[in-house]
Amino acid sequence: MRQVLVSLLVGWVCLSYGVAEATEPETVRPIKVLVAYHSLSGNTEKMAQAVSEGARGVAGAQVTMKRVGQVTGEELLGADAIVIGSPVYWSNMAGEVKTFIDSWQFKFGVFPEFKLKNKVGAAFATGGQISSGKELTMLSILAAMLGNQMIVVSGGGAFGASATTEGNSPGIDEQELAAARDLGRRVADVAGLVVRGAKP
Repeated sequence: MRQVLVSLLVGWVCLSYGVAEATEPETVRPIKVLVAYHSLSGNTEKMAQAVSEGARGVAGAQVTMKRVGQVTGEELLGADAIVIGSPVYWSNMAGEVKTFIDSWQFKFGVFPEFKLKNKVGAAFATGGQISSGKELTMLSILAAMLGNQMIVVSGGGAFGASATTEGNSPGIDEQELAAARDLGRRVADVAGLVVRGAKP
């Protein structure tokens, strides 16, 4: 009986003086980032790994890195952010990447409900020469994202991260990897702002 009276008295004091009762800390759900890419030489895969590393550096980010042909509908639709990487083939994205983007509708049925709406999107590319179509490749990926009403961001460069892999710059150097990590961080940061700032 005494314990009940003490509890009632404490409750009355809290109400009277505006003292808030202790509450459980709010659980923050992870930010899901999907990094999807195509790679034959391994160069685009190295950039994908760096993008993933950058995204993982953001608190609360949960990253899935997969080749485009292995991405499931659940992974695509469940992601808060989607980053797509492609090598440059004849000044454009690889056919495998285009097939993946086409599958958003024909395989995963994102339209007419715009199921990717307000997800964060970004792109990265690798190409043999300095002026080989990397910007065109990234812009074509971003255009598909804009068509799906996604929130497109850049990072590591004006349109995303890119790397030159032949000539005087063979392979992927540390500067290019740093740009890819910057892109990954920016994507995860912006996705966090969108998700945690959204009202239920």
